[in-house]
Amino acid sequence: MMLGLFWSEVIVWEISKLSILTLKDLVTTIAAKLQQSLSEGNELYGRKSNRVYPCKIVKVLESKADKTLYEVVWLGKDKKITGNAVISGDDLVRKLPFTRAVLKSFIRESTYRSVPWVLHENLARKHGISTNPPEVLRSKIFLQDGHIVCNRKRRKTEDDKQSTDDGNNDDLREHKQKRLRGEKSEALNTLNADKEDDKLKGKPIKYPIEDLLVEAAADDPIFTERPSPSRDFNVPMDCVGDLLMVWDFCTSFSRLLHLCPFSLEDFENALCHKGSNSILIVESLSALLRLLIKDNGDYFLAIQKKKRKSKITVITWTEYLCDFLEMVGFVELSTCITTIKRGHYGLLDICAKLGIFRELVNQALAADIVREKLDKYIEERQALAATRREVALEEGRKKREEKERLKVESDGNGMVKGHGAEVVGTSSSEPVNHNHSRQNGHVAEKQNEKSLSSGQKHPSRNSGNNHVSVTLKNIKQQKVDVKVVLENDSSENGVRKQLKDENNEAIEKRSKAQRKDYLEREMEKRFIRTSPFGKDKYHNRYWFFRRDERIFVESSDSTEWGYYSAKDELDALMGSLNTKGERERALKKQLGKYYTNICSELQKRSKEAAYRSAMEDSLLRRSNRVRAPPRENPALAFLKYVNKWKED
Repeated sequence: MMLGLFWSEVIVWEISKLSILTLKDLVTTIAAKLQQSLSEGNELYGRKSNRVYPCKIVKVLESKADKTLYEVVWLGKDKKITGNAVISGDDLVRKLPFTRAVLKSFIRESTYRSVPWVLHENLARKHGISTNPPEVLRSKIFLQDGHIVCNRKRRKTEDDKQSTDDGNNDDLREHKQKRLRGEKSEALNTLNADKEDDKLKGKPIKYPIEDLLVEAAADDPIFTERPSPSRDFNVPMDCVGDLLMVWDFCTSFSRLLHLCPFSLEDFENALCHKGSNSILIVESLSALLRLLIKDNGDYFLAIQKKKRKSKITVITWTEYLCDFLEMVGFVELSTCITTIKRGHYGLLDICAKLGIFRELVNQALAADIVREKLDKYIEERQALAATRREVALEEGRKKREEKERLKVESDGNGMVKGHGAEVVGTSSSEPVNHNHSRQNGHVAEKQNEKSLSSGQKHPSRNSGNNHVSVTLKNIKQQKVDVKVVLENDSSENGVRKQLKDENNEAIEKRSKAQRKDYLEREMEKRFIRTSPFGKDKYHNRYWFFRRDERIFVESSDSTEWGYYSAKDELDALMGSLNTKGERERALKKQLGKYYTNICSELQKRSKEAAYRSAMEDSLLRRSNRVRAPPRENPALAFLKYVNKWKED
């Protein structure tokens, strides 16, 4: 969707041509192909006198000694020719127009099956590529209704031969050897056939497997019915993809564009507005045009030829937009120039408006400013990811140390208890004497108490004993009081220590959680590319964009879109996914990973909708004697947009 036409044709051709390679090998092959595909008119950089200068290929000469020679002209300021030379391909500095990650994503989006890679039928028809499998696979597979079908006859004869010679273990060993030799397609087809054979023989199947091969079983959980997504878009269905792409780019790179973010609903309503030019659309187009001017590329040279100023205003923005459309030269967009010059941009068709935005975003993605920003974001995200890994490793190390410490303490306590019991049993003299003295003391105290009671009856005779007994009683009471105080102090200190430990532990946990949240937020700020959560069994893709609360569903051929906007719909969707399938298992895992964030966004959207409806009902119920203020239509909220980040 964001790749140029020439590059996409090369990639699509290579996918269909090298369909049995792994994703990594396929990306490497395509990257080498793109770097080697130099033709007349390509502008790049060449080495001259140990320095790099911009140049343009004029003619491709014959190859000599396995090296292709190119006749180039050196370009100076304003692309003026300063000289010419003949250099080899090694002296040309070539760079891919996009990263390998983007290339991998493009391959995944262009195919519905891997190893062998199979293009979507509409994409193959668009580029005129045959859907017949390569020569290597024609004896094993064929396409029927756009799906791969294995040649069962050949497989059956091979199984008969193998069953007479080898057992099941030999089959598995042969599969591993085939994978090691790189025969991916044959191993995959054989493995699928083995799964079907095992099913017939009653052997257990190892899940997950291909989603379309999953069948209902008795041990399956009760799946909920998958809800139908809403499709009430204001733009035509074939324009929803461009709408999401343009809005996602403008909001994700809002700081770079100096464009204050806006909601998807406001952007959609502004595009459908037929009245006067809305500020939201004018500021968005002007921000993209300013970015292209700063890049000093083809658009900058085009406005320099017309001697226009570099500052775009609310009055002159249509002139700069027409210059861009003339530079691009697309026929379907060139017909809009007359209407725009007359000041009737709002009367254009929605598809034409989104087509203009799409080309502006494609030009912006190819700009050096955006690429430098993306490279910077990639480096920062890698540093943040490394920090997050270090934090996780440190937490794991602390947990292991704590577990080992508790284990050592428990072992030590057991050893001390056993040692104490042994001392009591072996050394009998001291403990016995100690117990004997305790018993004698207890008896003496009782005798003193008796003497004290007898002294009350005979005070004259036992006056001395009475004094002694009172003294002993006071001493005993003092001992008890001291003991209670010491016990209270020790228990209070223990409680304080326990509370202090709990507080420290809570603070530490809170700081860890805050640090994790901080790292996640910082990584989200370094936006690189929005990717789908995954696919379901029918290859429908599921998207969740930042700054929007909905989950979007894209059909496998990208012709239909829908969305879920409620928590109940999300729960029903997750309950309908069968984890025995590869795609739905991965999709459910991703949805579960971001379930809390998605639910909070969906609940926020539901609360706002309920609040708006409650306000409308309250205004309707108000008395006729009180003049109610005019209600604001949410569909016209885009008219109040103000670009607070606009450059002076």
